[in-house]
Amino acid sequence: MRKRVVIAGLGDSGILAAVRLAPHADVVGISVKDSLVSGQELGMRVARPDAWAQDYFIGFRRFRGLDSVRVVHAALTSADLDARTVTVVAADGTATVESFDVLVISTGTTNGFWRRPTVQTADDVAADLHDTHQRLARAQRIAVVGGGATAVSSAGNLARSWPDKVVDLYFPGAQILPGYHSGTQVRVAQRLAELGVRLHLGHRAVLPLKRDEITTGPIEFTTGQPDGEADAVLWAVGRVRPNTAWLPAEILDDDGFVIVTPELTVPGHPGVFAVGDVAATDPLRTSARNGGGALVARNILAQLKSGKLRRYRPPAVRWGSVLGPQPDGLEVFTPWGQAVRFPAWTVDRVLQRFVVRRQLYRGVRD
Repeated sequence: MRKRVVIAGLGDSGILAAVRLAPHADVVGISVKDSLVSGQELGMRVARPDAWAQDYFIGFRRFRGLDSVRVVHAALTSADLDARTVTVVAADGTATVESFDVLVISTGTTNGFWRRPTVQTADDVAADLHDTHQRLARAQRIAVVGGGATAVSSAGNLARSWPDKVVDLYFPGAQILPGYHSGTQVRVAQRLAELGVRLHLGHRAVLPLKRDEITTGPIEFTTGQPDGEADAVLWAVGRVRPNTAWLPAEILDDDGFVIVTPELTVPGHPGVFAVGDVAATDPLRTSARNGGGALVARNILAQLKSGKLRRYRPPAVRWGSVLGPQPDGLEVFTPWGQAVRFPAWTVDRVLQRFVVRRQLYRGVRD
């Protein structure tokens, strides 16, 4: 008899798990969006939303691997792990209880205006993309606050798309991209300088209450510098909040992330797994970007067959693309700080169409 697997959250990790489990189980996917709205490549999203949407905003029914998956467009409100049920509420207020044999928690995090756990249709998301892009297009001076990959990518892409604008990047440390190899830090700083981004190191900003949206200047600093002026301020300060209010507190750590074993199981609850940004695998919760979705699916199938589960091993250093796909190609940084460039023609034909759509997602219709 086929088991019923409920996947709570159909972001990148949830879909990667769903398409691998669907041939072997009855899969139900629960999502606040009716499409994949990836949290990846914010810089490309705000600067070139149409190009971003081609690969990161995809209707669920375009995924061949989701053909047999029942998708529930609703918000999760509670879970009874002993009774093995979750409760969801649709946009019209209708509540439904979904039972499960296996539960995969992949509800991600809230992080700025681009990652919110609100129930939205594809039209709602498209309107948000347009409004954000137009808000930045009208600004002559844009400030990005933060020193991580999201902030750096945003500053670089905005400067490249609008070379006539002033783009300032304010960050508290002595170097951008903490956690990356020093070679990557230096090379990306050089790229930003070439694009005209003005780097302001050692600037720790006072965070406003509305940092989950684009604000206006001035920006105040606790480190003593004069206020920063800007027509539009994009806050990418890494203050993520896990979307776990629907879960019992006993399975959460002090910051609200789901406690997991190295095998991505939830201790004390057989058949409950967690993966992605919501899972406390390591300080950076890297299972969202390093094959966690495929691994959790493999471990679920192994557990159902009484097989051996594999461990998730977080990378020792952050690596990968920082600025994301560009009109002239894609630059990927190795864990050792070396840059590997892919020509522009390979990004769509090879990386996206063959590696991502065919191999990872198991087929995406045009």
